[in-house]
Amino acid sequence: MEAYALIMAGGAGQRMAAEMPKQFLLLHGQPILMHTISAFYQYRSTIKLLLVIPRQQEDLWLKLCRQYAFDLPHLLAYGGNERFDSVRNGLQKIAESEGFDAGNSLIAIHDAVRPMVGTDLIGACFETAQRYGSSVPVTPLVDSLRRREGEWSLAEDRKDFCAVQTPQVFWAKDLLEAYKQPYSPSFTDDASVMEAVGHRIRLVEGHRRNIKITVPEDLLLAEYWLKQSK
Repeated sequence: MEAYALIMAGGAGQRMAAEMPKQFLLLHGQPILMHTISAFYQYRSTIKLLLVIPRQQEDLWLKLCRQYAFDLPHLLAYGGNERFDSVRNGLQKIAESEGFDAGNSLIAIHDAVRPMVGTDLIGACFETAQRYGSSVPVTPLVDSLRRREGEWSLAEDRKDFCAVQTPQVFWAKDLLEAYKQPYSPSFTDDASVMEAVGHRIRLVEGHRRNIKITVPEDLLLAEYWLKQSK
């Protein structure tokens, strides 16, 4: 089985209130994106990795790679109008790469701004997808949950729901086929794209530390965790 990872780095990061796109902000002395890429190579040194970024950010990324002497091998693809388009562009690039075998490959799709993903979680996602065809890491909800009904609301049982993380891993042949369908606003992640063509989604226990860095407080929390692990 060949392992691929598609790192999605197309976010503008407006909620970070920073001029620099959030995937390039420094975390423990290195851009967030470099921590994320490194995590996948720590899981498996032979993994084949592709980074999807906006075309206008390519020069900045290459400059940062030189500045921080970051030389882990990866291909580049450009983002599209929607995340769906960006993933499809990345998948096409993988499909065209030398030696690619869709019938013997698993592809992980991961948010660039989840740098705290651990090798144990990456491994669990790949192992589950190899056995069941799909894997999506989730964590239980800790807050109470209510459904809006106009100006009123109804309580929901939080045990019936979970919070979704990445990496989401699928067999390459199934993923490529699913991304041939037209875009729909109902596609909130790759699992929803797969479900739309009839695939069932297998869940994996995620990690609390596998946060998506969205607001400044998230960056401070990730910095704290990294310092604790050194």
